[in-house]
Amino acid sequence: MTQKTALITGITGQDGSYLAELLLEKGYRVVGMVRRTSTTNFARLTHIQDDIDLVQGDLLDQMSLIDILNEYQPEEVYNLAAQSFVPTSWNQPVLTGEFTALGVTRVLDAIRIVNPKIRFYQASTSEMFGKVQAVPQTEDTPFYPRSPYGVAKLYGHWITINYRESYDMYACSGILFNHESPRRGTEFVTRQVTRAVARIKLGLQKDVHLGNLDARRDWGFAGDYVHAMWLMLQQDAPDDFVIASGETHAVRELCAVAFSHVGLNWEDYVVVDPKFYRPAEVDLLIGDPTKAFKKLGWERKVSFEDLIKMMVDADLIEVKKEMQG
Repeated sequence: MTQKTALITGITGQDGSYLAELLLEKGYRVVGMVRRTSTTNFARLTHIQDDIDLVQGDLLDQMSLIDILNEYQPEEVYNLAAQSFVPTSWNQPVLTGEFTALGVTRVLDAIRIVNPKIRFYQASTSEMFGKVQAVPQTEDTPFYPRSPYGVAKLYGHWITINYRESYDMYACSGILFNHESPRRGTEFVTRQVTRAVARIKLGLQKDVHLGNLDARRDWGFAGDYVHAMWLMLQQDAPDDFVIASGETHAVRELCAVAFSHVGLNWEDYVVVDPKFYRPAEVDLLIGDPTKAFKKLGWERKVSFEDLIKMMVDADLIEVKKEMQG
């Protein structure tokens, strides 16, 4: 059996690193596309960097995508690259649209030109549901995005469906709800909380400023969710799936679990700061992953509580290392 090759855009991110690990375990040759920048950020890949091929390319440059596809001839492409931090999408809405919306079109069109038999995965998001029209959200729930990021992702989602139906391509989207891990960027609320807990516990910080504590999210472990991505590309026919835990938790619950894990009362340390409220808030996201359970045989393994404790433990180790210089 010949070795499969997979191309991952956004390989340096949280999901890219977990997906690369999974594909290596399954015997793939893994090619990761990285943007040319003055500083490299391979921190999430250092343990597997010698086992993967890192190549320069850019979602803003279609010829670079065509060249990579021609050179490496992957059987599977996972498009995880995006401007993915929601608050930044208000400050840089046009750039967010270029990467997160039009970037998907460039990848799909490059595949169409080079080899339309390549199987394509698009990282869609629960932020497309935004001002939710039904609870819980399924693959059939109408979309109502509430941020430039959500709008851009919705374009990427629909252009994936459009190429699938127009060119008979194996193109599918995973509508992933919030998924976290110790590798999550420190700008996201889960890491803001778990890192603050570690720093407060170790005497380096007095409090943490957060926005809307009543905002509810469906949080899962990124390591579980990348397995769903792979499963989607192994089916007989392409389809779109909601990947979620099926549970919802408020930000205040996140705080309670994280602080209690180190023996502290969150109410003594969390400060609500209006400057962290979104211009248009997404109040309640909860996904129904029934279709993924039934058709993919996918299920999550890590609970919400265990996820938060895992992240706190990892941040305690990291902050201690920083203290030691």
